[in-house]
Amino acid sequence: MLESNSHPNSDAGLVELRDVVKTYRSSAGTFTALKGVDLKVESGAFVSIIGKSGSGKSTLINVITGIDKPTSGEVIVDKIPIHKFNEEQIAIWRGRSVGVIFQFFQLLPTLTAVENILLAMDYGIHYSRTERPEQAMRLLELVGMAEYAHRLPSSLSGGQQQCVAIARALANNPALLTADEPTGNLDSKSTEMVFQLFETLADSGKTILMVTHDNELAERAQRTIRLVDGRIQDERVNR
Repeated sequence: MLESNSHPNSDAGLVELRDVVKTYRSSAGTFTALKGVDLKVESGAFVSIIGKSGSGKSTLINVITGIDKPTSGEVIVDKIPIHKFNEEQIAIWRGRSVGVIFQFFQLLPTLTAVENILLAMDYGIHYSRTERPEQAMRLLELVGMAEYAHRLPSSLSGGQQQCVAIARALANNPALLTADEPTGNLDSKSTEMVFQLFETLADSGKTILMVTHDNELAERAQRTIRLVDGRIQDERVNR
C-alpha cells in the first residue's frame, strides 16, 4: 500500500504562494513570467494547471519545486519557506520532499528500471539501504511495471517509461508530486494509462500538481487553475 504524507486535520495548505513574481533577465531584455501569484494547495489535492504557451505554467511548477527562485514573494511547501534556501539547501530539500515528473521521462539510459529508482533513493532518508530494493520493487508493482524491473529504458514504450518515471518520483515518499506535461509525449492509450495512475495516487492521498495542455484531462483533476499572462485568471472545482 502507498504511504501518504497528507495532513487531513491541517487547515494550512501544503503549498502556498504569496505574491510571487518571477522575472527573467537577458541581453534581449526582461520578461516577467509570474505577476503576483497567490495560490494555496491543500494536502491531498489533485490540481491541474492549464494555459496557453507562455502563460507561466512551467515557471509556476519550477518555482514550487525550487528549480527556479522567485524574484520576489514567498513560496512555502509543507510549512518550509523554500524561497529562503540557497542552491545546496534547495537541492537537498527537493530530493527528499518532492517527486518531479517530466514530459520526456529523464530516465538514465544505462540503468534498468529498478536501478533508476534505487538511484533516486540515494537522495532521501526515508528508507535504509537494506530496505530500498524491496521498496523499489513495491513501487514498480504499484505502477504495473514489476515485470520490467531489469529492462533498460530503451526497451520500454513511452507509456512504460513514464510509469517507471512516476515510480522514481515516489522513491522517497514525497509530500508533493509535480508533473509538467506528463502525457505530452504519449499516444492516447499510454496517456490514459498514466492518467489513471495519477488518479489512483490522488485517491491514496498524494498531493499532485499537473501542468497539461489537454483540457479534458485537466477537468478530471479535483481542481483546475487557469493561467493567463503570468496571472491566475480563474479556478474551478471539478469534483
